[in-house]
Amino acid sequence: QVQLVESGGGLVQAGDPLTLSCAASGRTLSTVTMGWFRQAPGKEREFVGATVWRGDATCYANAVKGRFAISRDNAKNTVYLEMNRLKPEDTAVYYCAAAPFGRCSGLPNAYTWWGQGTQVTVSS
Repeated sequence: QVQLVESGGGLVQAGDPLTLSCAASGRTLSTVTMGWFRQAPGKEREFVGATVWRGDATCYANAVKGRFAISRDNAKNTVYLEMNRLKPEDTAVYYCAAAPFGRCSGLPNAYTWWGQGTQVTVSS
């Protein structure tokens, strides 16, 4: 099993930046995609962005493209979600996920392992 732990959530004001972290432990994979998803109250879980761990491919949802960026620290097995110019509609629980296929995918059911989530609240 792969364990994923998100951290870095909190309460921020609109326009502020915030960076989330996702630390992976347990099983290590040579080919893996790390994705970020979010879920607001009463909404379905939606894709935010993803990166191929051993590659250059990245993909982002249109709602966050140009504002959010995914980075990673291979030595620490950690992926980051750098969020900029946050909006109230970005308020959600943010989850990281991992998939053992090495492709950039926005489909939640393509991911095998999930973290517990970290809450991001953006006030006006």
